[in-house]
Amino acid sequence: MTKPRPCSIADALGVVGEKYSLLVLREVFFGVRRFDAIARNTGAPRDILASRLRRLVEAGVLEKVPYSERPARFEYCPTAAGHDLRPVLIMLMSWGDRHLADLPPTVFEHSCGADLDPAVVCRCCGEEVDGSAITARFQVPGWSVEGAA
Repeated sequence: MTKPRPCSIADALGVVGEKYSLLVLREVFFGVRRFDAIARNTGAPRDILASRLRRLVEAGVLEKVPYSERPARFEYCPTAAGHDLRPVLIMLMSWGDRHLADLPPTVFEHSCGADLDPAVVCRCCGEEVDGSAITARFQVPGWSVEGAA
């Protein structure tokens, strides 16, 4: 059996690579933090939603914060790692708006007043990044663009 390529994309998908996990994060970023509202807005079956929330908490993406003691009730808030996923969701939404939607269902407005048109830019030079501007450098010994040596 061959080992798959070491990959942070695969590792990230192990945490958020399921439909309801991403939809939970969408709701949390909109400010929806309580189980019943998340269930309503995502359409997730309650058992699946509970499982996804548990996984996101275990992975350190969300934290479970009590808002009522009697009965015990919790809301789900993003951690620093969770906040780091917001641009990922915005880019995924932008792709869906361009390629799948007749009319974008949600539009974000930037603080400058314009509708947000997200782009990946190089932190060093500020240039917008496209596929022709990047080159992969493999850091795991024995791996190259072709695969395992």
